[in-house]
Amino acid sequence: MRILVTGHDGQVAQALAEQAQGHELVFTAYPEFDLSKPETIEAAVARIQPELIVSAAAYTAVDKAESEPELAMAINGDGPGVLARAGAEIGAPIIHLSTDYVFDGSLDRPWREEDPTGPLGVYGATKLAGEQAVQASGATHAVLRLAWVYSPFGNNFVKTMLRLAETRDALNVVEDQRGCPGSALDIATAILTVVEHWQREGATSGLYHFTGSGETTWADFARAIFAESAKHGGPTAEVTGIPTSGYPTPAKRPANSRLDCTRFAETFGYRAPAWQESLAVVVDRLFAAGRPA
Repeated sequence: MRILVTGHDGQVAQALAEQAQGHELVFTAYPEFDLSKPETIEAAVARIQPELIVSAAAYTAVDKAESEPELAMAINGDGPGVLARAGAEIGAPIIHLSTDYVFDGSLDRPWREEDPTGPLGVYGATKLAGEQAVQASGATHAVLRLAWVYSPFGNNFVKTMLRLAETRDALNVVEDQRGCPGSALDIATAILTVVEHWQREGATSGLYHFTGSGETTWADFARAIFAESAKHGGPTAEVTGIPTSGYPTPAKRPANSRLDCTRFAETFGYRAPAWQESLAVVVDRLFAAGRPA
């Protein structure tokens, strides 16, 4: 199957490139493909003629989005709608990646797909707009909400912690935000599971949550990272948990980013491993490559 993947250098796109044996992946690249310029989106779909689209590219600078709301909306909100409509015109379904930031974090349980959204900042609002644009596009679609994404690729929390520990003995990390870390390696497996399911059963539209299994806080996630690093003789640091108020940022973060992934597991027959298992895989790979940070 010919699959157009946006965000060629992103964590999920790179994980897909490793795993998608048997499929022809065609990656888009800036500036030829620019989600803020509809004409480049339409031209790419017309040129590539994909059988399926994975919409992985996004404006992900959460804090910077507060000062660039128009650009963030063009990329996260409007662009995915153009992409989905272009796919609909040639009969290509779309898998669109979204985020836990569409929620305000106020619930005391993991968020379900049907729970009311209420983004706290520009990033979450623009990603929600993107979801809605894809859903209204006429394309057959799967919208996957992700959270706390990390991997052996690109910039992410795991690599940041390891890098900081190379020069610091102690770190302050937020401990009153809870979530479910999601390995991009598992996310790629989930996407390909959807593709295979659609090939067998036919594509149907839906909204799903997908993260690693279990939950943690950022502070405990950092401690787990250093425990894995220590197994390789790598850098470690003492972690002191602090409240969100002790680490102010331009954009507010949800206190509860936990996502209930039952619907995805029941629909597609795949549930991510415990986040601790997936973290160990990623840290092993970073040290095997000789570049833990």
